[in-house]
Amino acid sequence: MDHAAVLALYDREMREGARPEGPGARIERAGGVVRQIADASGWNGVLWSGLDAAGADRAIREQIARFTGLERDFEWKLYAHDEPADLAARLLAAGFRAEPAETLMVAEVAELALDTAPPAGVRLVRATGPAGVDLVVDVHERAFGTDGTALRHRLLARLAADPGAVVAVAAVADGEPVAAARMELVPGAPFAGLWGGGTVEAWRGRGLYRALVAHRARAAAARGYRYLQVDALPTSRPILQRLGFHPLSATTPYVYGS
Repeated sequence: MDHAAVLALYDREMREGARPEGPGARIERAGGVVRQIADASGWNGVLWSGLDAAGADRAIREQIARFTGLERDFEWKLYAHDEPADLAARLLAAGFRAEPAETLMVAEVAELALDTAPPAGVRLVRATGPAGVDLVVDVHERAFGTDGTALRHRLLARLAADPGAVVAVAAVADGEPVAAARMELVPGAPFAGLWGGGTVEAWRGRGLYRALVAHRARAAAARGYRYLQVDALPTSRPILQRLGFHPLSATTPYVYGS
């Protein structure tokens, strides 16, 4: 993989040329910033910026004014290669707080092994309605220790508006969901995004994460996507590298609001 070329493609197609994420969301382009505006349950934030040292602080103030005027908390999704080089320090000085950094990783679907199956006794259940969404959200809450209310709202809204825009799946053992993940699909984009892969503690280390990646990769291949993209936590990065994903950059969410 030509890392520089694929990263440039990602920036151009998925950040600067971003499409709205789900029903009710819209993309706004203002000066050197691309942002998404959604309802209170959706993702609100800055996807891309092309700033220089002279205009960065003004642009930051403008984003704060825009989102707070809508009474939205929001995220500035900063990448290690974004300019100016001190943009992270400027965001902190403006009142943002940094969340844990992740690694932007990309794989070509054609180069992945897609035959990985879940362990014996585990079946994969596709979420196509409320019952399946409940399985996915249950795993999310137990695996990550966070409230899944907003995730439930987003998944149900996306499935209702466009069932082909998201692939959400839960791994079920003895009637209990033990792992889950989703893939978000933007029509016309070269990248399919892998999100929310999690396994409850008692089932970790049994290959469920790999099986869920393979399941979503098969779905992406069937839909003609060339690349898979994931923002990987340190726990996921080595697994993804063994599967054939390449680290291209680091990304850190800078959050403004409660």
